[in-house]
Amino acid sequence: MLTELSIRNFAIIEALSVSLEKGLTVLTGETGAGKSIIIDAIHLLVGGRGSAEFIRHGETKAEIEGLFQIDDELHPVYQKASELGIEISDGMIVLRRDMSTSGKSVCRVNGKLVTIALLREIGRTLIDIHGQHEHQELMDGRLHLQLLDQFGGEKIAKALGEYRKLYKEYDHAMKQLLKLSQNEQQMVHRLDLIQFQFDEIQQANLKLNEDEELSEERKKINNFEKIHEALQTSYLALSGEQKGLDWLSVAMNNLEEAAGLDEAIKTITEPVSNSYYVLEDAISAIREQLDALEYDPERLDFIESRLNEINQLKRKYGSTIEEIVVYGAAIEEEIETLLNRETHISKLESQIKSVKADLLLEAKNVSELREKNARQLTKKILQELKELHMQKTVFEAHFHHTAFSFSEGDSSTIGRNGLDEMEFYISTNPGEPLKPLSKIASGGELSRIMLALKSIFSKHQGITSIIFDEVDTGVSGRVAQSIAEKIYKVAIESQVLCISHLPQVAAMADTHLYIAKNIKAGRTNTSVHPLQYSDKVKEIGRMISGVEITDLTKQHAEELLQQTEKIKQTAGV
Repeated sequence: MLTELSIRNFAIIEALSVSLEKGLTVLTGETGAGKSIIIDAIHLLVGGRGSAEFIRHGETKAEIEGLFQIDDELHPVYQKASELGIEISDGMIVLRRDMSTSGKSVCRVNGKLVTIALLREIGRTLIDIHGQHEHQELMDGRLHLQLLDQFGGEKIAKALGEYRKLYKEYDHAMKQLLKLSQNEQQMVHRLDLIQFQFDEIQQANLKLNEDEELSEERKKINNFEKIHEALQTSYLALSGEQKGLDWLSVAMNNLEEAAGLDEAIKTITEPVSNSYYVLEDAISAIREQLDALEYDPERLDFIESRLNEINQLKRKYGSTIEEIVVYGAAIEEEIETLLNRETHISKLESQIKSVKADLLLEAKNVSELREKNARQLTKKILQELKELHMQKTVFEAHFHHTAFSFSEGDSSTIGRNGLDEMEFYISTNPGEPLKPLSKIASGGELSRIMLALKSIFSKHQGITSIIFDEVDTGVSGRVAQSIAEKIYKVAIESQVLCISHLPQVAAMADTHLYIAKNIKAGRTNTSVHPLQYSDKVKEIGRMISGVEITDLTKQHAEELLQQTEKIKQTAGV
C-alpha cells in the first residue's frame, strides 16, 4: 500500500507530506481546495501524462515522491522490478518523479533512473485510479477476457498454461511451414545468399578470442622499444655485481650467520631468503623475455590484415567472433533445410497434424472453464448490483468463439488465448438491448457498475491501492449508502483512497483527511488535516447541511457515524 506521499511545488501545493493508512481513507473539503490535485499528483507518480502547467507558478520544478510497502513477495511488482534490475529490500518501493518547466520528467524507482514507460509499468501494479469518466482497465473490452481468467484463479491458469505450451509448438511449426512454402524463386535467392555468407565465414577459419589475442600482440609489437628498454633497465638494476640481487645476497648471508648465534633472528632470515630466490627467478624470467623479444614488421602487417578481415565479418554477421560463429551455425542449418525443402515441409505438415487434436482438446477445455467461470462471475456481479439497487440490470459475458481452422499460413484463426473473444455486456433498463460495458452513459449507473466490478476483481488483480475520484457523483439517498458500504468492502481487500462529497462515504472512513485551501503571503496553498472524532462530526455535518452547521446537523452526523460502526461490524471488522 501507499504509506507516505510527498508533494512539492505542484499546482497550488507548495509543500505537502501525508502518511496514509490501511483500509478506507476519505478525502473531503471545499470545492477547489486541492483534493483532485492530490490525486493528479499520484497519477503522475505512477506514470501518468504530465505537463509543465502542473508546476507551481514561479517555481522551476515539481517533485512527487511516494513510499509503498509491499509485504507479499508474490506480488507482481517483484517480478517487474526483477526484470528491470531494480532491487526491493524490506518490501519498500519508492517512486519519485521530478518535472521541470522545460516539460522533461526525471523518474526513479528505488533510486534507479527509469523511463516514464517503465515507471508506468511499475505503477500499474501498485495503484488503480478510477475517476468519473475515465476508461480504466475494467472499461476496456479487450482486457475483459484477461479479467475473467484472473477471476477463474489457479484452475484456469493451469489449463491455459497447458494450452499455451501446445500453441507455442503449433505456432512455431506453422511459421516454419509458411517460410518454406514461399515462392520457389525467393527460396533460391535466399539459398544463394546464405550459402555465400556461410562460405565466407568458413573460409575465414575463425578462432574464439582470436581478435583479442591479435590485438594484444599488435600492441606488443608497436611498443617494442618501450618494452625492451623497460626490461633491459630492470634486468641491469637487479643482475650483476653491486646490483639488487647481489646486495640481497649479502643481506641473506649475514642474517644466516647471525641466526646461527641468535635464534630470534631466524624469523627475519627466512623471508629475506625467500625474497632472494623469488627475485632470482624473476631475473631469469626477465632475461627470457628479453631474448624472446623480436620486432617483426611482416608479422605486424599480417596482424593488421587479419584484424581487418575479422572486423569486416563483424560488420556483416555479428559484433563478436562468437556471434559470427553462432550465425554461421544457424545459416548452415537453414541451408540444409532449404536443400531438403520438400522433406522438411512433409515433416512439418506431419507435426502440425499430430498437434491439432491435442490443441483443440486443450482449447475446448479452456473455453468450457471460461464459460463456467463466466456464469459464476455473472451471479456475483448481479448480486453486487442488486445491493447497489440495480436489481433489474442484466449482465452477460458475451463470448465469440473463433472457428478452429488450420489452413496453411492462417495464424489469425487461433491465438495464444485460445478460441475465445469475450466482452462484458450490460443492460440497465428493462426492455433495452445488451450493450458493451464501455457504452454505458449514465454517470450514476457507471459508478455503481464500476464499484460492483471492483468489489469482485480487486482481490484478483493484486492491486495494492485503489483510488476513487468522485465516483459517487450523481447518486443520493439509499444508493449513496449502498455505494459507501460497497467502497468500504473493497477497502477490506485493498487500500482505498476516495474523494467524496457524500456524508455516507465520509462516515465509513477508517481515516478521514480534510483538504483545506489557505492564503499565505498572497499565495494560495493546500494543506491536509487528519480529523479526530469531534472534527469528523463537524465535517460530516457540513456535508449534510452545507455551510451552516447546527446542533441538529451535528446530531445527524453522530447518528450516521454510529450506524456506520454497526455496518462495519457486520462487514466483519
